[in-house]
Amino acid sequence: MDLVQLLYFVRVAELGSFTRAAAALGVAQPALSRQVRLLEVELRHTLLRRTGRGAVTTAAGALLLEHGRGILHQVDRARDELAQMRGGLAGRVAIGLPPSVARALTVRLSRAFQAQLPDARLAVSEGLSTSLLESLVAGRLDVAVLYNAAVTPDVEITPLGREELLLVQPAAAPPGAHADSADGTAPTAHATLAELSQLPLVIPSRPNAIRMHVEGALAQAGLSPTVAMEVDGIPSILELVAGGAGCAVLSRQTVLSAQRPEAFRLRRIQAEGGAGLQIALFTAVSARRPATRTQLALLELLRTLVAEEAAARQKLQF
Repeated sequence: MDLVQLLYFVRVAELGSFTRAAAALGVAQPALSRQVRLLEVELRHTLLRRTGRGAVTTAAGALLLEHGRGILHQVDRARDELAQMRGGLAGRVAIGLPPSVARALTVRLSRAFQAQLPDARLAVSEGLSTSLLESLVAGRLDVAVLYNAAVTPDVEITPLGREELLLVQPAAAPPGAHADSADGTAPTAHATLAELSQLPLVIPSRPNAIRMHVEGALAQAGLSPTVAMEVDGIPSILELVAGGAGCAVLSRQTVLSAQRPEAFRLRRIQAEGGAGLQIALFTAVSARRPATRTQLALLELLRTLVAEEAAARQKLQF
């Protein structure tokens, strides 16, 4: 398979247009079309279907797009590693973060990365742990931060920290104490697991890591959640909670990143042993591909920032 043909196909598929892809790649559109057609002939599949608005992938094209992105990323990575042999930390590193972690760390991580590794490039993706893990295994990501990660033959995981999950209710929710801060985001009186099980939850669908963690904590106490709605988007969950559709279980940082954090009231969830309900965070890298020096530097920087964040929360008694 010709890498140039693969690159051309991926750009057309991503941009949805031969015209836009040709402009982005700096090649003539007839030459681009010819190379994509040669790839289709070689693979014996139609990969793109032209429409009045551009081009869309066929089923075969969607499959090749998924693999193609990973292949091209690994080719770039190989070039970067060879360039690093001439000295210095350079190249591109792709990291995937869960939404709450992304909201807390993306800006700080990007600025620190740029300051400490000026010759390297950082690409940050946001997604749920399941999709991040798939991208890591497929080679589209170099590093992922995952909730409750499990050991598999494909990935190596390292504990990164823990994140407290809180009960998120509308600011006007009746039970419990009043908020301790003007914006309502300081945790108030504890909610027990028994109380949590009775509240209508707006919660992501399985196998979302937070959903599974909440269900596991309740199951250990012989309880089960009352699911009002299954919603996979954090902004939508917060909007529904603010509108009184139910409650949610999220991190404090997720709520603080909302457009109107004052619309919510947070309460700690008292888990087994009286501790707050916490979920473990792990860094994950591929067990099939060696880590680059730039990747290792990113991991160290990430650990430092997470430790600083944890220390700041502890200082604020959160």
